[in-house]
Amino acid sequence: MSAVDLAPQELRTLVAVADEGGFSAAAARLGTTQSAVSHAVRGIEGKVGVVLFERGRFGARPTPAGARAVAHARRVLRMLQTLVAETRGVGAAGAGTGRVEGPLRIAAFRSAALYLLPPVLERLAARHPGIEASVTVVREVGPGTAGAVAEGRADLGIATFGTSAPIPPELVGDVLLEEPYALVHPAGHADPRSLPLVDWTENCSSYTRVWWAAQDWIPAATVRAEDDGAVLSMVSSGLGMAIMPALSLTRTPLGTEVTDLGPERPTRQVGYVTTPELAATAAVRALVRELRSFAKPQVGTG
Repeated sequence: MSAVDLAPQELRTLVAVADEGGFSAAAARLGTTQSAVSHAVRGIEGKVGVVLFERGRFGARPTPAGARAVAHARRVLRMLQTLVAETRGVGAAGAGTGRVEGPLRIAAFRSAALYLLPPVLERLAARHPGIEASVTVVREVGPGTAGAVAEGRADLGIATFGTSAPIPPELVGDVLLEEPYALVHPAGHADPRSLPLVDWTENCSSYTRVWWAAQDWIPAATVRAEDDGAVLSMVSSGLGMAIMPALSLTRTPLGTEVTDLGPERPTRQVGYVTTPELAATAAVRALVRELRSFAKPQVGTG
């Protein structure tokens, strides 16, 4: 098969159509006309030899091949951006040294964004003030944070390992810490295990359900909440008890108490994922160093 050359502007067009859901909205975003976007997409489809978008009254939706193309387009555009940032960093700091600068997009589930990342990013900013870190909270359901990385929406994801949604095989990463689960309940309750169970969707994907199934004292959830913060609020109001991982229990509200589940308690592995190409970039390497430095004393604790 002959080589196919796609220009950066063609890649931006693919991403814009996918993000905006149609040619007209993509044209407005790109500062061009609807017909120009439509012509560009037809040209790209002709080059790659496959239909990338389904057209209809609904707008334009990526086909499976289109979704893959858009993910690659985002990742290629990100590497072009990194090329400029790292080259400028070396040029500004002198040959052989290099200044780490530029954007760094992080996807994290809620408790990691609240309690794991702030001290890590504080240390990162102190060492590398040129890095512009941004954090997007992504629910760890379905593709989760790893999916955001695979789709090119994030450079690095703080992800849970060993869940019902496996890490995409094209990503690389490592476990940072293993957090134990504990029982949280209204403070002073004489028999907290007798209370109704409060749960949330992200907790349901954990492999710890095997452990849960073996515990005859854990009832089916009678109250479901949007996230772990809402669960804690409900528990503090006396609506039930919950079984939650350590990060979610970093700051518990008044009126709650945390009880250890014993030596057979379940744990959850938390780590980072990125793409092979981004793993070699200066900004991602700097973030990974800070993550490992922060998490190292905590691995296996609890």
